[in-house]
Amino acid sequence: MVNDQVMAPKHSFVVALFLFVIINLNSFGICADDDLAHGASYIFGDSLVDAGNNNYLPTLSKANIPPNGIDFHASSGNPTGRYTNGRTIGDIIGEELGQPHYATPFLAPNCTGRTILHGVNYASGGGGIMNATGRIFVNRLSMDIQVDYFNITRKQIDKLLGPSQAKDYISKKSIFSITIGSNDFLNNYLLPVISMGARITQSPDAFVDDLINHLKGQLTRLYTLDARKFIVGNVGPLGCIPYQKTINQLSADQCVELPNKLALQYNARLKDLLAELNDNLPGATFVHANVYDLVMELLKNYEKYGFTTGSKACCGNGGQFAGIVPCGPTSSMCSDRDKHVFWDPYHPSEAANVLIAKQLLDGDPKYVSPMNLRQLRDL
Repeated sequence: MVNDQVMAPKHSFVVALFLFVIINLNSFGICADDDLAHGASYIFGDSLVDAGNNNYLPTLSKANIPPNGIDFHASSGNPTGRYTNGRTIGDIIGEELGQPHYATPFLAPNCTGRTILHGVNYASGGGGIMNATGRIFVNRLSMDIQVDYFNITRKQIDKLLGPSQAKDYISKKSIFSITIGSNDFLNNYLLPVISMGARITQSPDAFVDDLINHLKGQLTRLYTLDARKFIVGNVGPLGCIPYQKTINQLSADQCVELPNKLALQYNARLKDLLAELNDNLPGATFVHANVYDLVMELLKNYEKYGFTTGSKACCGNGGQFAGIVPCGPTSSMCSDRDKHVFWDPYHPSEAANVLIAKQLLDGDPKYVSPMNLRQLRDL
């Protein structure tokens, strides 16, 4: 009896210590089921949402140089490879949906283990729907390659969660964001030196047909990998970016007609495609993000939204709109970054990204349909 009485307290101590360790491991996310409650973002696209993949590529398209990232608090203002002064639209949406971490670039060394359950970013500056798009940059990740990389991630999630839980997590708790298509015009079809041969034999209608057919295959492939909740952005008003205004010597309130016309042509076909996929892929929801009209609203009524200019880049050099030389250490940079719609000759500022993200999260069918992102999350 004496021995039993002596051993009991030791046994209780061991049990208490074990429970203490388990509780604290969970609080640090080592047993991470709790911090998976808000799901994940799997982000595909181009430089509008690239979070650093191009840092790991031998490419001419890079943003891991100052002053890019100057307002990105997570890096203390150091460049991360984001093509803006702060957060991308994907970053902001993830935060607003309660996701505890930004989606990690697929090519980053730390994109391993349970990190991938918090979201992965596959986007690449210069990337497009077509594999030939962006060849002027030498290297970039096309949408086909990005989907290939998600296939790798998908198998890793199976190993982490088991096939049944993995399928549920991907289909019910994960949002697939696609922001792509701009480079297919700016750095493919509209570049005579690169695409002259194709343009001689391919009309705008035929090129847009190719884009839509390729994207349909890419989205369908993601569906076969258990993606069910999609948001797909259309192409913005390409003819209104500072680069286009500068090289075409336009005034502040003018835009180049051809790029905008091509964007609208593609956008009409994209909307039809997403409606078709909603009808034909059981269990899937494809949300259409009307980025074109949303950005055009910001540009036409920039003062209403607190901006002082909707035409001039904050960071860049060349011409009236600082629209020729990309943002870098030798560029001029404005002091009122939150007052510019554009950060550089091509990309929106964080302040503009915040307004765009808010409309995608909470907006009405004018900009996001058939539902907004919070509603998509809650399906």
